[in-house]
Amino acid sequence: MISIVGGGSWGTALAIHLAKNAGAVRLWAREPEVVEGIRVRRRSPWYLPDVDIPGGVAATTDAAEAVNGASVVVVAVPSEFFAATLKSVGPLSDAVPIVTATKGFDPERHVRMSEVVGEQFPRARVAALSGPTFAREVALGRPTAAVIASRDDGLAATLQRTLGSREFRLYANRDVVGVETGGALKNVMAIATGLVDGLGLGENARAALITRGLAEMTRLAVALGGAPATLSGLAGLGDLVLTCTGSLSRNRQLGIALTRGQTVAAVERETRMVAEGVRTVTSALALARRHSVSMPICEEVGAVLFEGKAPTEALTSLLERPLRREEER
Repeated sequence: MISIVGGGSWGTALAIHLAKNAGAVRLWAREPEVVEGIRVRRRSPWYLPDVDIPGGVAATTDAAEAVNGASVVVVAVPSEFFAATLKSVGPLSDAVPIVTATKGFDPERHVRMSEVVGEQFPRARVAALSGPTFAREVALGRPTAAVIASRDDGLAATLQRTLGSREFRLYANRDVVGVETGGALKNVMAIATGLVDGLGLGENARAALITRGLAEMTRLAVALGGAPATLSGLAGLGDLVLTCTGSLSRNRQLGIALTRGQTVAAVERETRMVAEGVRTVTSALALARRHSVSMPICEEVGAVLFEGKAPTEALTSLLERPLRREEER
């Protein structure tokens, strides 16, 4: 039995996928309404409400019950709730792998999700799942490729088989740092792309921002100990392109909404979904300062989100930066 901790869009999509391909799944959701909807109508009332949830998915509001007897535990809750949710899970056998499927940093200490797992479960076998994965498309069984990252090659190979399928193709990677950092930072770049799109600046501007955003992501990932090649793969470039251009991207939609005068709180209240980029930009800037990394796009997104800077003024600040050579990463 596989346990999914987190009944939002991504956790629900993973539960649907795994129930179709791996058998029994136990899904923990915080909201009683979500659990009741799955139990009674085989639909989540809030997340992917038009997609049927297989009978193999058992839903519960009890986190300890959700992980009891699990062969694998996948954690898919927003980064700001990640540490607290792990504490509610209770003790786990050291033999049970824990997979983090959350793309972000701890908002207070700016550490990666696998590091949070390691603090709570020091002997756990830990892996990170990331890549270009819109929840809806995974739930519908559309072809998707992602990365399962672990420093334990044997664990990565096992999880490839356990969590993957023909339609959900998993590539193994040892670079946990690069995979998690890329998955987190692409959300900030998607907000920036939404600002560009919302201002109607055109496809040239979007392509430029995505490309320079990748350079920015790579600088920080390498400073944290990641490999540059990882940021050119599915957990970096792949996820960046999807999130910056896809119509289902909540971070891109947030950027567009900001250009129309809406607030972050209003957007998240309307959709019941968390745009991880809002939380990630603070961590990105803190880490950039700590490691002396230049991240001008992140700085401007942060200024728009937290300092009331107008999106047009943020764009002006980027355009007026001194000219430099492209190979100077």
